[in-house]
Amino acid sequence: MRRAATGMLVLMAAIFIASSRYLDVHPAWGYVHAFAEAAMVGGLADWFAVTALFRRPLGLPIPHTAIIPENKDRIADTMADFLRSNFLTPQVVARRMGSMNLAGAVGSYLADPKAAQDTRIRAGAGELAVEVLESLDPDRLGTQVRSGIAAQLEKLEIAPLLGGMLDAMIADGRHKPLIDKIIRWAGLVLEDNEALVRDMVHRRANAVLRFTGLDERLANSVIDGLYKLLAEVLVDPQHPLRDKIEEGLQELAKGLREDPEMQERVERMKRELLHNPAIADWWQGVWERLRSRLIRSIRDSGGTGPGYLGETLAELGAALRDDERLQMQVNRFARRTAVGIATRYGDQIVQLVSETVRRWDATTLTDRVEGAVGRDLQFIRINGTMVGGLVGVTLHAISEVIA
Repeated sequence: MRRAATGMLVLMAAIFIASSRYLDVHPAWGYVHAFAEAAMVGGLADWFAVTALFRRPLGLPIPHTAIIPENKDRIADTMADFLRSNFLTPQVVARRMGSMNLAGAVGSYLADPKAAQDTRIRAGAGELAVEVLESLDPDRLGTQVRSGIAAQLEKLEIAPLLGGMLDAMIADGRHKPLIDKIIRWAGLVLEDNEALVRDMVHRRANAVLRFTGLDERLANSVIDGLYKLLAEVLVDPQHPLRDKIEEGLQELAKGLREDPEMQERVERMKRELLHNPAIADWWQGVWERLRSRLIRSIRDSGGTGPGYLGETLAELGAALRDDERLQMQVNRFARRTAVGIATRYGDQIVQLVSETVRRWDATTLTDRVEGAVGRDLQFIRINGTMVGGLVGVTLHAISEVIA
């Protein structure tokens, strides 16, 4: 496309030179000459405008050229500020989570017969159930223990326990799948808010960008760059953003173990769940059958469990799907967790975006933006050549009429 745009400019120059020799032969040559002359002006002007965005035309130190390389750091800071202000604020995350019925979706999935037959789900749940049940004394598990579990959980400080578990996960490397899920969730949030990104770029773009239509291309470039960054983080185990997220998880674990305010919030959410009648009803109906048969059934099936485990998961799914009060509690917990992550670690995430763009050299940034906009930059030159030629013909016709 660059060759086509340049070739059209050269063609207009050739027509301009050739037509100048035949101006006295016929009046029509005057229109051809005017078209070629104005087309050259329009093509050269748009070539200068497009080139000035990414580099200095002909290497000359003309003011207000090489706009993107000269403002690389400001672009990085603006992108980071944009992400922080429009994506990772507690209000945005809460609104996003508030529109999602996470508990209902999980319940519908677990209640689906296909999910009950999923061996991966049954194997994971079965292994966890066996470890828990084998750690308890079967002789003491009865009505009294069932009724006293809630009271024991009330006394148990779950926040330090969760903090220790998270530390153990990080030490063993078992937190990496969690990081992958966070990255995928960020991609979904970006996908659902693409219109907001475009609107912000349009409103912040200067008049030149809006006039040439490059604000839309720049918005596409920003979105593509963010998707590419998330994809790079997802496939690259050594990406620095993963280190930032891991540092955030370590701080979260530390807060769960040492921060009284965070511990109080966790305890409050735990009490809300324990006092939910739906939890008690479901537990009473399932516990006796689950405890007496689960270990044997899982062992007999080689770890994945027979259809009974699937039925148990289906019962849990049905409770989540059908009980609005339980859904409210679970969704509230998920929403508060997401908002807490955005509040505590949002600055670190956007700071990494800014630092990553700042580390790019001017050539890398220019090539990535120019490559993302691609062919449309050259269409601007082609359109400028054609529009300039049409304006030239129009002005020539007006001058002929006036004369």
